[in-house]
Amino acid sequence: MKISATIITLNEEKNIGECLDSLDFVDEIVVVDSGSSDRTEEICRSNPKVRFFSRPWDGFGRQKNLAAELVNHDWIFNIDADERVTEQLACSIGKADFSRFDAFRVARKNHFGGRWIRYCGWYPDYNIRLYNRRSCSFSVRQVHEAVACRTTAPVLHGDLLHFTYDDISDYLKRMERYSSLAAEELIAAGKRPTHIAVLLRPCFTFFKMFLIKRGFLEGYTGFVISALYSFYTFSKYAKALELKKDIFQTD
Repeated sequence: MKISATIITLNEEKNIGECLDSLDFVDEIVVVDSGSSDRTEEICRSNPKVRFFSRPWDGFGRQKNLAAELVNHDWIFNIDADERVTEQLACSIGKADFSRFDAFRVARKNHFGGRWIRYCGWYPDYNIRLYNRRSCSFSVRQVHEAVACRTTAPVLHGDLLHFTYDDISDYLKRMERYSSLAAEELIAAGKRPTHIAVLLRPCFTFFKMFLIKRGFLEGYTGFVISALYSFYTFSKYAKALELKKDIFQTD
């Protein structure tokens, strides 16, 4: 079965080379870039399997669906620039039963500061990444997009390595963008955020990650991650309130 890989990029010169190197099992790689000003395009074009396209940014879901429209094969493996396919996962993809299923899930090993985080709800973090574009597609969302598939998606053996955040500063820098997009998604979905949500949801996020998901087993790093995600939750709901012009009003 021939497989196309899809990647969306923006200034990923630090990551894209190793990502492309891990995709030697695919037949082609389609990269859709939204205006990189670094060496991302140069690095991509140096790989003979890559077909490089430049398109204005249109949200994570739409951008990934656009990439799916540009491939030559129906089966797609979607990957982010900061991810790497392990040899075991590549072997499992080669042995997948494409005749029985429309999609497959993979487990992600998420890293923070170069360290694999097993707890906090970060592993196995199953995601559909291998799918048939004729029956599946990404949800049209600004952020937290996922492949929508109506049928069962079994799990492939092997992990997808995800080097998600370099450090606290990297998380906070990206959180500013992601929390704004998530707030816009809340409003677009017709949800009315409340002051109680701003107060309680961050607390629940911390409780869930640090205690229920056993983030405490990661030590100080688990505490930091739980606190950062709690702050993200606060930012998302506070920004949503601000968008609704209710931030200084009481419920």
